[in-house]
Amino acid sequence: MQKNDDLLRERRKDEHVALGVKQNERLAPSSLEDIQLIGTSIPRYNVKDIDLTTTIFGTNVPFPFYINAMTGGSRHTKKINAELAEIAREVAIPMAVGSQSAALKNSSLIDTYKIVREINPNGVILANVSPEVAISDGLRAVEMLEANALQVHINPAQELVMQEGDRAFSHWLTRIEEYVKLSPVPVVVKEVGFGMTRETVKTLAEVGVETVDLAGKGGTNFAQIENDRRRDQAYDFLLDWGISTGQALIDMQHADAPKIAYLASGGIRNPLDIVKALALGADSVGMAGQIIYALKKDGTTKTIEKLELWKEQLRGLFVLADAKNIAELKETPLIISGELANWGNLRGIDLIGLANRK
Repeated sequence: MQKNDDLLRERRKDEHVALGVKQNERLAPSSLEDIQLIGTSIPRYNVKDIDLTTTIFGTNVPFPFYINAMTGGSRHTKKINAELAEIAREVAIPMAVGSQSAALKNSSLIDTYKIVREINPNGVILANVSPEVAISDGLRAVEMLEANALQVHINPAQELVMQEGDRAFSHWLTRIEEYVKLSPVPVVVKEVGFGMTRETVKTLAEVGVETVDLAGKGGTNFAQIENDRRRDQAYDFLLDWGISTGQALIDMQHADAPKIAYLASGGIRNPLDIVKALALGADSVGMAGQIIYALKKDGTTKTIEKLELWKEQLRGLFVLADAKNIAELKETPLIISGELANWGNLRGIDLIGLANRK
């Protein structure tokens, strides 16, 4: 019975990657397209003056983007984790592994995650667990990777669509509070692609969470992945559940939003998307599906070259925004239009204030 359960978990991990890559072949329009930065025609800075450094969960990193959680827990995904770790090492960006539940239940899968630290011994690496995981096991997950931080992912929509998923959630907040108190490394609470409202972030802040990953709708859709895994396709109606990355970022501009650190992910496609998210207050921006898609399509070397190019393009965009660093970028005026503006107005966001910053 245990062997069957282990095989099912490994198969699920492989299906997640395969279906995620397929989704990223053709992504829907992004809500970030409704955000326009107001730049300058007479820049104050040269490209060489631009400082892209940022601080996430108390750690200084040289570039404001990272490889977000996606994979691990099977023989196939061990190879992917190894390649992603090489990319993270060469590009000098942080990396999160996917949920480590599989390795916590089956020790033979530990190496599918541990490979990340072996290949990137000095990198910034995030462990990853569900609030279902007991504290003692979560601490094992951190130790497994010698992790710099711990992602606790929250994914009720995915769990409900998943036939074998969780059905009890009322203890999650208490478990997250325990993680915050007992984890030897900083805790980042992360959505998995359905977005966080300011109310959710406020609830997390009240139990001591200092960093969240808003992880909005627009990238890998785990409701669709789990629905595709079902034979009955019974949750077609839930495929559009959640709020987008743009909506989550705009919601954090409300006067009542808690003043904690936040990261952004979900449907990030290019350096301009990164700059928009940073301008709306994110300290760094995560990508998973797009990087794995690039890896599958073009290989490790070309993916490294692509991300190196993104660094130079980011510097150019900072020049156009007349911002020397992320702190100045967060004061750049922004125009919010279209459906995102309608949503922001209904949520009580001061869009005129955003358009006239600085």
